[in-house]
Amino acid sequence: MWKKAKSYFITGLLVLTPLVLTIFIIWKLFVAIDGLLRGFISNMLERVGVPNTIYGLGFISIILLILLTGMVARNYFGRKVLKLGEDVLTRIPLINRIYMAIQQISNAFFSEKREVFKRAVLIEYPRKGIYSIGFFTQDTRGEVQERLDRDVVSIFLPTTPNPTSGVLLFVPKTDVTELDISIEEALKLVISGGAIVPSSKYKGQLEVRPNSDDLIASEYADPKQIAASPEKDDGV
Repeated sequence: MWKKAKSYFITGLLVLTPLVLTIFIIWKLFVAIDGLLRGFISNMLERVGVPNTIYGLGFISIILLILLTGMVARNYFGRKVLKLGEDVLTRIPLINRIYMAIQQISNAFFSEKREVFKRAVLIEYPRKGIYSIGFFTQDTRGEVQERLDRDVVSIFLPTTPNPTSGVLLFVPKTDVTELDISIEEALKLVISGGAIVPSSKYKGQLEVRPNSDDLIASEYADPKQIAASPEKDDGV
């Protein structure tokens, strides 16, 4: 009875933990975003005599503000105004560095012409014989490529379990192995520290049994690989 109760408890924990944490994170994000403009909107409604007990007004206001900004930025007059504002910000010391850095990151992730994280790849890092998962961003251009003799590509190497940080590597094309998995699957593998492994689409690899010298071919293995494997020396 105790074993069954323990099994039921662990199963329930596994089911509820991701569900509760997901709801909790979404709720916290909603509250944080709602709090940005909630006080301002509430004060305006009080002045005109409208009850301000509606929860989520700040969140709705943020969404409408983003949509309105996007609409303004799409027309000619709006682009001129935004360009004027950017010129002012880029002339202010310290603030210009912060603004330009955030702008470049935002364009990389949210732009319709974004080129980040095109494919998941495998590279030898930090040394030969040790492999890491990275993300191909683009073919390297400009000063970096001109200084090198070999054709290199830009690879973002994420950290575990936080893939938003990492390092930028310039790796020769010949040393990059493309993986047949999606970006989402590769991110899950990185975040979980290798615990969540995506299903492989490749067949035909040889399987080595523990404590045995025999090579066992899988169902789709190439017979030539088996024939080419060295036979066991019986000492004759």
